[in-house]
Amino acid sequence: MSKAFTRDGDEAPDEVDAAAVEHGPALPEGAKNYITPDGHRRLQDELKALVKIERPKVVEVVAWAAGNGDRSENGDYIYGKKRLREIDSRIRFLTKRLEIAEVVDPAAQKNRDQVFFGATVTYATSDDKEHTVTIVGLDEADADHGKVSWIAPVARALLKSRVGDVVELKRPDGVEGIEVVAIVYPEKV
Repeated sequence: MSKAFTRDGDEAPDEVDAAAVEHGPALPEGAKNYITPDGHRRLQDELKALVKIERPKVVEVVAWAAGNGDRSENGDYIYGKKRLREIDSRIRFLTKRLEIAEVVDPAAQKNRDQVFFGATVTYATSDDKEHTVTIVGLDEADADHGKVSWIAPVARALLKSRVGDVVELKRPDGVEGIEVVAIVYPEKV
C-alpha cells in the first residue's frame, strides 16, 4: 500500500481550521472592546464552564479512548482530540477578549437624553415602521433579540443623537433617514 493512504502516529485526520471554529467577530483596528456588565459576566461564565466542566470531560474521554489501542480508527479518540482543539481555541479567544474588555455600565450613564453605548433606542424608518435596538458590545450582539454591536451601521448612525433627530443610515442600497423616537437606559440597581 502506498504511504499516501496511511497515517503515521496518532494525528487527527483533519486539523481544525482556526477560521472554521466560531470565535466571534474581529475588533476593528485600534477599537476598544466595550462590553456591558451582563455581557462580561456571560463571557466569564462561558470560560469557566469550558475550563472547569467541558474540557475535563473531553480529556477524560480522550484518555480512556487512547487506552483502547489503535488510535487511527478510534472515533472517540479522533473526535475527542478535535473537540479539545476547538475548546482550547475558544478558551484562548475568550481569555484574550476578557483581558482587553472595557466594561461600560449603561445604568451609570448620566446623559440619558442622548444615544450612547448601552442605550435601547426606538427609531422609525421612512416607511413609518418602528424598530427597537439595544447598542451593546461586539461579543454581545444578537440581531434576533434586537442587540446590535456599537460598530454596526445602525448603531453608528444613532450614536449621539437625541429624540426627534433624523439621522442618516448608510445601507447597501443607499442612504435612509431614520428618526429617533425613544431612548431608554437601564435603571441603577
